[in-house]
Amino acid sequence: MDGRAVKAILFDLDNTLIETSRAGAVAIQKTRELLKTILGLDDDTICRISDKFQQKLYLESFEPSAGRSIDDVRVGHWEESITETLGSCSPPSLAAQCYYLWKNSRLEVLCLSPEVCDLLKELRIRHKLLLLTNGESQVQREKVKAVGCEEFFDGIVISGDHAEQKPFVSIFTLCFRMLGVEAQDCIMVGDSLDTDIQGGFNARVRATVWINNAEGTASDGSVKPDYTIPTVLDLPGILAQLQ
Repeated sequence: MDGRAVKAILFDLDNTLIETSRAGAVAIQKTRELLKTILGLDDDTICRISDKFQQKLYLESFEPSAGRSIDDVRVGHWEESITETLGSCSPPSLAAQCYYLWKNSRLEVLCLSPEVCDLLKELRIRHKLLLLTNGESQVQREKVKAVGCEEFFDGIVISGDHAEQKPFVSIFTLCFRMLGVEAQDCIMVGDSLDTDIQGGFNARVRATVWINNAEGTASDGSVKPDYTIPTVLDLPGILAQLQ
C-alpha cells in the first residue's frame, strides 16, 4: 500500500450496511405462519415450501424484457413452491399473499442502525461515499428507500440499471467517474468475496475490506481481501492504517 490518501469509499448494501439475511429470516417465519393458518399443514411441509422459495430466489435470473415484473416473477416462485410441495394447486390468491407478506415484512425489518448512520456521517466529512449494490433495480431501490440511506452517499449505483454487475470492472469504472476519483483513491467494503472483494481486486482499488459477519474463512482459490473485519463499524481502524 502506498501513502496515497483514501478519497472515496465504495460500500455494498446487503449484509454490509443492513442485515438483509436477518430481515429475510423474519419475513420467512411470518410467511410460514400464514401458510400454516390457511393450509393447516405440519411444520415440516411448510418449511419445505419456504425452502423451495428461498432456493428459487437464490437461483433467480430476472429478464426485464420478458414482460413480467420482478413482483410477478416472485409470486410465481411461491406458486411453484406450493404446487411442487403439495402436488396440487393452492387457492389462487395464496401465492400473492405469501409474496407480499414476505416482501413487506422484510422491508419493515430492514434499517440502518444508529451506529451505522453515525459512522457514515463521520466518514463523509473526509471521504466521498458511494453505495454500489448488485440486484434487480426495483428490489434494491425499495431497500434504499426503506432504510432512508440516500442522504449519506454522494452516489448510488444499482447493477440492475447497468449492463454488468460486481465483480466486473465496468461498473466500478462508472463509480470512479461519478465521484471524480481514480481506482487507487478508493477502497471497496463488502461482505461478498465473489462480488465485492473480487470486484475491488479486478478494478485495482487501493484496498478491499471484507465484512466477515458470519465468521467464515476464505476458501482456497477465492480472492484474498486486504483487510477483514467482523462489522462495518470497525472500518475507522482500517482507514487509520491506510492514511
